[in-house]
Amino acid sequence: MTNLALIRASFAAAAATAMLWIGSPAQAGPVGQPAELGASIGDDEPFGLNRTELGAGPLLRKWLTLAHRLDDERVQLALCDGDRERCVSPAALRLLAIVDQARARDGRARLGEINRAINLAIRPTSDLVQYGEPDVWTSTLVTFGSLAGDCEDYAIAKFVALRLAGIPPQDLRIVILRDTARNEDHALVAARLDGRWLLLDNQRMAMIRDSDARQVRPRFVIDETGISILEPAPLMAEVGRRSLDPTVPGSMSASN
Repeated sequence: MTNLALIRASFAAAAATAMLWIGSPAQAGPVGQPAELGASIGDDEPFGLNRTELGAGPLLRKWLTLAHRLDDERVQLALCDGDRERCVSPAALRLLAIVDQARARDGRARLGEINRAINLAIRPTSDLVQYGEPDVWTSTLVTFGSLAGDCEDYAIAKFVALRLAGIPPQDLRIVILRDTARNEDHALVAARLDGRWLLLDNQRMAMIRDSDARQVRPRFVIDETGISILEPAPLMAEVGRRSLDPTVPGSMSASN
């Protein structure tokens, strides 16, 4: 994702104070964290972190705007899912074809089918190239209409497809993290299977567990309840909260 505008000015101090992970480069790709962290990872949230609800600010407003569009698209997708012959949306039919393949599989194979199919369906393209703007969060049918997008577009599409394929909302997250090896921000989907979180990344076909990741600094998590800040521990979380000023705008650039 070339330009994922978040709120750097609001959260840079919290993120820097909360955690700075340094690990060896991962062999399989850019996503990762120190190996010693794996032993402490729990089941509630990806990377075993605590979450604090984000109650205000430009990032929350951006997600709420997108969430309304996704609600509208959910109705259209449901209608198309029930009657393919009368569906007037080629984008919906493209997405539902992927969902159909996933529904025929179980467990890890279902997650992997959606991860691979969406990675192959969407052409990596920056917001600047596609829209002439540095920060556009695109709804799923818009992305499947153009078949192009950056990493948050892949993540949003996977989030929607996984729900359609029957994955419970409590087992899905969109994660915004910092790739410390590339010094870039990135978005991906985390899906919980058998109590463990798997990472679905547009930069790799194979899924990995959060405990096997290297060199990342998770920042935010998004699910159907809203957006939260990811924090490593109650003590550090309090330090981070005291440094927040969600009224200050800012941005973070991110990789595709």
